[in-house]
Amino acid sequence: MSPLLLSTVIFIATYVLIASERLHRTLAAMLGAVTVLLFHLLSQEEAFHAVDFNVIFLLAGMMIIAGVLRKTGVFQWLALRAAKLARGNPALILVLLCLVTAILSAFLDNVTTVVLIVPLTIFLAGLLQLNPVPFLIAQVLASNIGGSATLIGDPPNIMIGSRAGLDFVDFLVHIAPISLIILALFCLGAWFFYRRRLQVNPALREALLQVDERELITEPRLLGIGLFVLGLTILGFLLHGALGYEAATIALAGATLLIILARQEVKEVLREVEWASLFFFVGLFIVVEGVVKAGLIERLAQGALRLTGGDLTATSLLILWMKIGEDSKITLILIGAFFPVFTTVSLALRHVDRNLVEAARAFGLKGVKLLTTVQLPAVVPAVFSGLRLALAQAWLFLVAAELIASSMGLGFLLTDSQNNGRTDRLLLAIVLLAVIGKITDALLGLAEKWAVKRWA
Repeated sequence: MSPLLLSTVIFIATYVLIASERLHRTLAAMLGAVTVLLFHLLSQEEAFHAVDFNVIFLLAGMMIIAGVLRKTGVFQWLALRAAKLARGNPALILVLLCLVTAILSAFLDNVTTVVLIVPLTIFLAGLLQLNPVPFLIAQVLASNIGGSATLIGDPPNIMIGSRAGLDFVDFLVHIAPISLIILALFCLGAWFFYRRRLQVNPALREALLQVDERELITEPRLLGIGLFVLGLTILGFLLHGALGYEAATIALAGATLLIILARQEVKEVLREVEWASLFFFVGLFIVVEGVVKAGLIERLAQGALRLTGGDLTATSLLILWMKIGEDSKITLILIGAFFPVFTTVSLALRHVDRNLVEAARAFGLKGVKLLTTVQLPAVVPAVFSGLRLALAQAWLFLVAAELIASSMGLGFLLTDSQNNGRTDRLLLAIVLLAVIGKITDALLGLAEKWAVKRWA
């Protein structure tokens, strides 16, 4: 097996394991990294060189600072203070918690921020007897928005800044304003959506307002030292480009200074570091370096440039929306084919006779058995109607994808023949499309007849 194919298989397998959660994500990443080394796709020296330690140590430093500050109760104080400022109004509490989460995520890594804020959010929701899920989902989204505003707020930002030579000020000038606009629109939308859906008993609201948030600050001296060091660290991030230091150096310096000034036990502080996340990134760096060395990334990049004609804006949007290479064409076809099937089948399922379903359940049918025995036979005509529409859409989108960017295929043949005045090839392409479309539709018709005879 060639190094390109082997490294690609390892890369895909690693991400499948991460996405499917068959293994813990850290274990999946480390397994992929070890496999790359065992098959000699990278030497050990190359693997260690692939790990961006600026990213790893920056995350570690900020995790230490956040871990020490967590002991003071300041994060709980912020959340409860936000709830009291909202006067117990659940929709406003959700918006203010999102603002707190976004601001903290901009200066601490967003994973740590969510871990710190979520327990108190669940506590507040329980106190008000509300479902915590809307609060948690909104905070996760707000954390991502806030984390994208700065160099240190989100691991991808740290990686991009490290590789591209961008400093804290670059992100603050170019990304933070956009993030603020998105955050404002998100908070406005969240308030509008939940203002009537989240209602709370007035007595419970008064109970929340009676809680004294000052009691949550357990170590005022440590809080003062922590905020002082955090301020110095943020100042260091603002100046690190001019001073010639990497962001990781600033973060580690701040963490070290905080441990010394606060007289913290080193072993206890290091327990606060999310080592699983750090080793997850270490493993991914090595796996990705394997496909980089094999040439996969270069091939994908060249495919993207051919697709966009080298236009910077179009290339950026392509990577943002649909990644690169053949994935973009496949995505277009999937989009075109998915919705006809989804809409027709979902509407048909809604109109299945409820009496039949209830009767089947009375006889002990449920799950897959209920679907195949009662529901699927009832919607077979609708399924095939959707499939026929989807087939037509898929052919249209296939030709469209080949028209946009391809060096082969019927869509390319159409445009190439038109540009070169080859009427014969143009007519041939049209006839081929008609014939292939008719053949696939006929095959689908045979499948429909069999299914109707079998189930309906």
